[in-house]
Amino acid sequence: MDFLKTDNIFLFVPNIIDYLRVVTLFVSFYYMPDDPLKCCFWYLFSGLLDAFDGHAARTLNQGSRLGALLDMLTDRCATMCLMGALCYFYPKYMLFFQFSMFVDIISHWFHFYGSLMKGASSHKQLDLSANPILRHYYHNKINLFVMCAANELFYCMLYLTYFTPGPMLGVGWFSVGLWNLILYLSAPLSLIKLGISILQFYAACHNIAAIDMEERKAAKEK
Repeated sequence: MDFLKTDNIFLFVPNIIDYLRVVTLFVSFYYMPDDPLKCCFWYLFSGLLDAFDGHAARTLNQGSRLGALLDMLTDRCATMCLMGALCYFYPKYMLFFQFSMFVDIISHWFHFYGSLMKGASSHKQLDLSANPILRHYYHNKINLFVMCAANELFYCMLYLTYFTPGPMLGVGWFSVGLWNLILYLSAPLSLIKLGISILQFYAACHNIAAIDMEERKAAKEK
């Protein structure tokens, strides 16, 4: 178990989990054109691993800025690649997917950069003066997991239902495909998460601007 005590940041257990996430994502991308079930399995498996890297970082005291950045960018790139495929499968809704990608990237990057400027090691660490909605979103682990899982399920089911509605549930006119059902249930939470991302971008811009103002004020005083 000596490897758990390593000082090599690259060999920290949570970072190794993120490396594995990248591998499983590319397996998912390989199947994405024509094998939706295998694609979704590996994509969601990669997302499931995301729930363990943070736990490992806290349990083993192996949190790092490298790991935080790797975790965030792996999440963002995974979703971007899936939505890129959705632009191909659903060209009429391309603008929605492009808007979602834009908001997701810019909000997380501004928030992450602002967190580092304030001294936090992760974009998930917020002080008590932060926006109450964002504070509750990031500090409530169950809520954060449910929202992120629902968001990934929404886009994943959009991809999957392009090929098949899934096993049919119910009888007669009151029947629905399993993948369609998951899509309908996850859609509202995904839209809420999109709204939170917009709020996150707004709050991050104000935080960074406040730091700029403090630095300019200090420079003038000198």
